[in-house]
Amino acid sequence: MFITFEGSDGSGKTTQVQLLAEYLRQAGRSVLKTREPGGTRISDGVRQLLLDLAHTEMHARAETLLFNAARAQLVAEVIRPALAEGTVVLCDRFADSTLAYQGYGHQQEIAEMARMIEYATGGLRPDLTVFLDLPPWEGLRRNRSQGNGKWNRLDAQELSFHQRVVAGYRKLIAREPQRWVEIDASQPREQVHQDVVRAVEKRLAVFAPAP
Repeated sequence: MFITFEGSDGSGKTTQVQLLAEYLRQAGRSVLKTREPGGTRISDGVRQLLLDLAHTEMHARAETLLFNAARAQLVAEVIRPALAEGTVVLCDRFADSTLAYQGYGHQQEIAEMARMIEYATGGLRPDLTVFLDLPPWEGLRRNRSQGNGKWNRLDAQELSFHQRVVAGYRKLIAREPQRWVEIDASQPREQVHQDVVRAVEKRLAVFAPAP
C-alpha cells in the first residue's frame, strides 16, 4: 500500500510520517519511509538544487522539471520495488505537491503538470493521501522558528503563493475525495497521530490486511 502525506510547509508531515512508521512496524508490518524531493542519491542531489535559498532565479518550469526528475528516480529505484515486495510505503509529499505548488502556486497549467507527473511516475498513484490541514501562515511561522535548515527557497515565497497552494489542495481533494483524508494539524502532535492511525488502519483493512 502506498500512503502519501501532503500539506502546507510546517504542517508536521515529517513528524507524522515517522510516528506512523513506528506504529506500523510495532504492529508487525514491513514499512518503508521516504520523502520528496529526495530518497535516492540522485534525488537528494536534485533536492539541494531545488531548496537552496541562493537559487532565487530558478524559473517555475525548471523547478517543475527538477521535481519530476527527482520523483522519477525515487519511483523507479525505491517505491515500486518496495510495493512489489508488499511493503507499506510512506512518502512525505508526492505528485500532489507538484500540482499544488508548481501548478496552483506558480499558476501554471494544471493539465501540463499532470502529463509530466504521469510520465515521471509511470502512472503510479497513492492508495491514500493524508492532508494535514494548517493555515499557511502558521506553518511558515513554525518553520522559521525551528531553524536548523527548515527555511528554504519555497518557504521564502510570498504569502499569496502559499495561500494559492492551500486553495489548490482543496481543489485536488474535491476532485478525488475518496483518496484523501483531511486532518486538523493545529491539534497537539499526539492527537494528530491518533487521527492519522485511525484513517490509515481503516484503509489498510481494505488494501492490505495485517499478516
